[in-house]
Amino acid sequence: MPQEFATSSPAEPGQSRTVGPLAALSAFRSAFYAAISARADAVFELTDAVLEHEGQVDSPPGLSLEGAFTRGHGSVYGAVNAGRIDPDSVRSAALVEPLPRMRGHIVLAVDVSPWLRPDAECSPERLFCHVYGRGRGSDQTIPGWPYSFLVAQTPGASSWVVPLSARRFGPDDDVQEATASQVRAVVVDLVNAGQWAEGDRPIILVTDAGYVPARMAWQLDDLPVVVCSRVPSDRVYYGRAEPKAPGAVGPRPRHGRRHECANPATWSVPDGAVTVPSTRYGQVRSRFWRFLHPKLTGRSAWVGHDGPLPVVEGTVVRLEVDHLPHQSRPDPVNLWISRADLEAAMINTVWFAWLRRFDQEHFHRFIKQDLGWTVPAVRDPRAADTWTVIVMAVYLQLWLARDLVADHRLPWERPALPGHCSPRRVRRGLRNLRGALTRPANVAKPTRPGPGRPKGAKNRRRAARHDPGKQTRRPGTNGLGRGNRAWSKQSPKVNDASRP
Repeated sequence: MPQEFATSSPAEPGQSRTVGPLAALSAFRSAFYAAISARADAVFELTDAVLEHEGQVDSPPGLSLEGAFTRGHGSVYGAVNAGRIDPDSVRSAALVEPLPRMRGHIVLAVDVSPWLRPDAECSPERLFCHVYGRGRGSDQTIPGWPYSFLVAQTPGASSWVVPLSARRFGPDDDVQEATASQVRAVVVDLVNAGQWAEGDRPIILVTDAGYVPARMAWQLDDLPVVVCSRVPSDRVYYGRAEPKAPGAVGPRPRHGRRHECANPATWSVPDGAVTVPSTRYGQVRSRFWRFLHPKLTGRSAWVGHDGPLPVVEGTVVRLEVDHLPHQSRPDPVNLWISRADLEAAMINTVWFAWLRRFDQEHFHRFIKQDLGWTVPAVRDPRAADTWTVIVMAVYLQLWLARDLVADHRLPWERPALPGHCSPRRVRRGLRNLRGALTRPANVAKPTRPGPGRPKGAKNRRRAARHDPGKQTRRPGTNGLGRGNRAWSKQSPKVNDASRP
C-alpha cells in the first residue's frame, strides 16, 4: 500500500462521468425542479440565490436581493414554510452520475449533526442534542433537531462528499432503527440506479462510536453492506463457544473466550497484523481478530425479536499510529467489522475507509458556516426539512460543477490543482456560469402585498408550547426504552444506548 494511501485508479468503475459536467448539472437542475411539488418557482430561485450568494448565508431575507431571486422577500418565507420537495426524487437525480469509489467500493458514512433550537419553545419535536464543549467536561445537551446525514465518501485527501439522505429524528424514532431504514433506502436506490450490481464489491458503511454495529449489521444482513464502526475501548467481545463436554449437563454455551479491548492479557494471537507507512500518521499498525461477537443483553432494543438474541460475528481491528496532526501520543482505535470471513486486504480497505469518515465533518461545517443550514429561525420542523433539502441540492450542484469553474482563490490561499478545488472555491466561481445554466422556474408575476394584520391589533392566538425530549413509551418496555432514551439525554455518540 503506498504511503499516501492510494485509493482508486481512473479505470475503476464509478469514476468516469457518463455525460459532460455541464449537461449533468443541467439535468440535475431540471430534475430538482420537477421534484418540487409546492412553491416550485420560489423554492428553485431560493436555491439559486443560496448557490450564487457571495460569502456566508447569514440572512434568509437577504437572499431576495440576489439577482437569481426575482421575487420579494416574502417569497423566501413562503418557499421555506410552504415549499414541499420530494427528497427521494432529488437523490434519484443525484444518482444519475456514478458515485466515487475507494478501491472499487462505494463507501457510505452516516453521522448526526444537530440544528440547535434552545429558545424555540413553540417548535415541536425538539430533542436534546449532544454538543461538544471546548474544554474537558464542558459538553452540553441543548434542545434542537438532530439530523442524520448519509453521504458517499470520495477518495483521496479531499473535503468533498456526496450527500444522499438527510433524516430528522423525531420523538417517536429509535435511533438505530431509523438509521438502518435510512441506509436501506439509499442502498436500494443505488441498486435500482445501476450503481451496484451483482458481482460488484460490497458497499462499506462506516460510523462513529454511539451506534450499535451488531444491531445495524443484523438489520442490514440482506443487503450487500459491510458495517465498520468505532467501538469504545471498554467493549468486551467473545469468541466462538467451545463444544459441550461429554456428559456435561445444561445447555450448550453460546459464548467462548473473552476479548477485552482494554486488557491485552485477554487477547489471543491476532489473525493478522499489517504495518503501513503514512505521511500523515507515521506508521499505521493494525491487528485484527476474526469471529468475535458482542454479548447482546438489552432486550428493549430487540422488541419483537422472538427467541434468544442472535450471535452476530465480526472482526475486531485495533489501529495504532505514531502521531496525529495535533497529538503526539494518540490513543489506539478499536473497530468492529460486521464480517468475520474477510481477507486481510479487504480488512485493510475497510479500516482505511473508516479513516476517511472524517471528511463528513467538513461537509457539516460547510453547510452550517457557508450555506447557512441552521440560520433560519423556523418554527415548523417540516420547514426545517424543506430548507435542509434545499441546502443539500445546493451542495450537489457544487459537486457536479467541480470541473466547470476555475480556481477562485484569495491572495493568501494556495493554488489548487485542476479538479481539486474545495466546495467554497467552486461556489465562488459558479456564478460566472449563470448564463449557461438551465433555469426552468417561471418568471415572477406582478402582485401587491396583502393587508396583513390591522395596525394596533394584537395576536390573540397564542402558539402552543412544546417540551423537548422524548415523550413516547415504546411498546414492550418498562419506559422509554434504552433505544428511545438515546436523544432524551444526549446524542448517540457517547450515550448508554450504544451498549448492545
